[in-house]
This record gives sequence, structure tokens and C-alpha cells, in this order.
Amino acid sequence: MPVISAPHAFNEGDLFVDLESICGHALYLKCEAFNFAGSIKLKAANEMVESAERDGLLTADSVLVESSSGNLGVALSMIAASKGYRFLCVTDSRCNLSTRLLMEALGSDVHIVADQDSNGGFLGTRIEYVRNLCASDDRYVWLSQYTNPGNWTAHYRTTAPEIARRFPELDVLFIGAGTTGTLMGCARYFREWHRPVRIVAVDAAGSVAFGGEPGRRMIPGLGMSMRPPLLDESFVDEVIRVEEPDTIRMCHRMARHGFLFGGSTGTVVSGATDWLSRHDTTGLTAVAVAPDLGERYLDTIYQTNWLQDLYGDQVLDTGDAAQPKAKTRTKTEPLPREPKSASRAPARRRSP
Repeated sequence: MPVISAPHAFNEGDLFVDLESICGHALYLKCEAFNFAGSIKLKAANEMVESAERDGLLTADSVLVESSSGNLGVALSMIAASKGYRFLCVTDSRCNLSTRLLMEALGSDVHIVADQDSNGGFLGTRIEYVRNLCASDDRYVWLSQYTNPGNWTAHYRTTAPEIARRFPELDVLFIGAGTTGTLMGCARYFREWHRPVRIVAVDAAGSVAFGGEPGRRMIPGLGMSMRPPLLDESFVDEVIRVEEPDTIRMCHRMARHGFLFGGSTGTVVSGATDWLSRHDTTGLTAVAVAPDLGERYLDTIYQTNWLQDLYGDQVLDTGDAAQPKAKTRTKTEPLPREPKSASRAPARRRSP
């Protein structure tokens, strides 16, 4: 085991779970939560902070500020505490209580917005608050995960190569879509790879990231109430939208086999399982990315009263044999697609 002096220096990137016995299809799950921040967001947080330091945007008087539904806020809290920065996370009422307590335990301040934006979400309100804060005091430095190229560069440099080393014959990759940092970083990497890889984005129903009408979303993590500025749909072959009850059922399904994963992971696995059930998977190598574990969802997804209040008494009644019914949008090209050229050099980050 390594010996480290900073918490962000450790991240286990080579752990995969074979889900065939749970999902009934050959599917490997890349587990990204085994670090001191507890989620995949550590990679983006570290890349964005180090980029801001290289560009001279951070000083001893700086106060980091970011809009986050939870996991990035925890990762930035941890890094800020390690490096001696102050950090303010702007979040909303959907942020899990345990996540807010984690940020505060690490010394961060947390501001919770209550007003919804025009799309029925909170993202627009959170961003407006951050912008007004930065305009009022130049000590605040907004990393802007929604526009910062470091968000996707982190996964281009780490997540995608980790998958490629373990699965050199990869055929299809399922990635959850939030800010689309993980999606864009991995998609860019595999566009340049030695074989075609089908990139399937998994989004939450009610999200408008790929268009459509906004809807209620109670599980933080995936989905956006605006189009992600980082998103380039030319790198995405297919989009699957997963209803929240299917996310919940998949989380409980995996928990019954001893794997306690978070809401984002439940969404990705539900979407992947649906896709695999509708395709000929003979000889197919499929991988999904798991962004989080389940401890931060104990008072929501894994809490009976919360589930019944929001989704009704029957939300968990579907048995293991049932398949999730995700909505799919597919491009016209066949599987697998032909690879297209793209520049391998990641873009440099501009000041937020």
C-alpha cells in the first residue's frame, strides 16, 4: 500500500465488479468511490484546483466556491482542507444530509438555495448565487465545473486509460451524464483508440441535458436542468434515460447481493441492464462506470419512509427478474461505429 501525506494522493482506480450474477448480463462495473472523498468527483476536483494553482488564480486569501449537488462539494472540501484554502459549497435541498455534514466536518461552509429555476431545478439558482458572490468580492474563485475543461481532462487522463488497460477488447461503455465531465473525457479518449467503442450516456428522466421536457428529480447526482456546456453530442452514440423508481430498485437489487452503491451508480447500472437486455451481447465486452457508494443515501434511497412519501408504497415491489424500462435515443450508425479522428491533446482551462 502507498504511504501518502495528502488525502487526494490516494485513489483506487483498478477495481471492477462482475455484475452478471446480479443483472443477468455480462457487465463489468468500474468502482470509482474508493478514495477519501468517496466518489469519482475527486479526479475532477483535483484537476481543477491544480490547474487554478498553475494559472495563478489561487492565493492565500482565496475562497474557493462551487455549485454542487454533493459529491464534488465533498471532494473540494477535502482538498481545500488539505491545502489550507477556505471553501464554500452552494447546494440545494436535494443534497443529502450526510453529504452536508461531511463538508462541514471538513471545515467548509455550505449555503443551501431554496428557489427553483425556470426549468424546475435548482441549478440556475445556484449558479446565479455563485456569480453574485464572485461579483461582490474578488477573493472568491469559482472553478465552474460546468465549463471547466479540467472536468473532462481528468477522466481523459485517468478513468479512460484505467478501463482500457483492463479491457483492451472493450465494445460498449455506459457513463452517467451530469456535468458530462466523465462522459466527455472517456468519449474523447476512446474515439482515438485502436478499436471502435460505443459510448452510451445514461441520464436521469426529467433531466434536460440532451433535450426534452424537465421533470421532477429527487435523487442528486446525474441529470441537469440546463444543457451541459461541456457536452459535445458528436462523441455520444446513444442516450438512455432512467426513471427514478428504476434507479431505486436497482440500488436495492445490488444491496441484496451485498453491494451498497449510490443513486448515480444505480441509474447507470439500470440503464446498462436495460440496454443489454435489448441487444445481442454474445461476445460483447461491456463496462459501466460507478461514480459513488451508498452510505450517503442511507436517509433517502435506502430509507423506507422517504421512498414511500415520494414514490408510493409499491416502489420496491418489482422482483429481480424484471428489467428496467429506460427510454432510449439512438443514433443511426450501427454497432460498432467507425472511429473518427480527434485531437488527443486536452484543452487548457480558461479562467472561470
